[in-house]
Amino acid sequence: MTAQAVSVVPLEDYQLQVGFDNGEVRIFDVKPLIRGSWMGELADKAYFKTVRIGGLSVEWPHEQDICPDQLYECSKPVTAESAC
Repeated sequence: MTAQAVSVVPLEDYQLQVGFDNGEVRIFDVKPLIRGSWMGELADKAYFKTVRIGGLSVEWPHEQDICPDQLYECSKPVTAESAC
């Protein structure tokens, strides 16, 4: 089973810092997903920042979400040099 998201912080340039239940903190780049009318709403920076934990992953108020497997597998671990 893929790790479950337990915290999320929106970052600059449409990235998310996600904490997982296995103790890892990873960075997910949302930019490739921001297209079309529904996911395109995420291009609004104020709306993008409304991200929250929803179930096993992250979501936005209009029910946009990212598959938990994709959120974990397509993110990069935070290193000491890149940590906020």
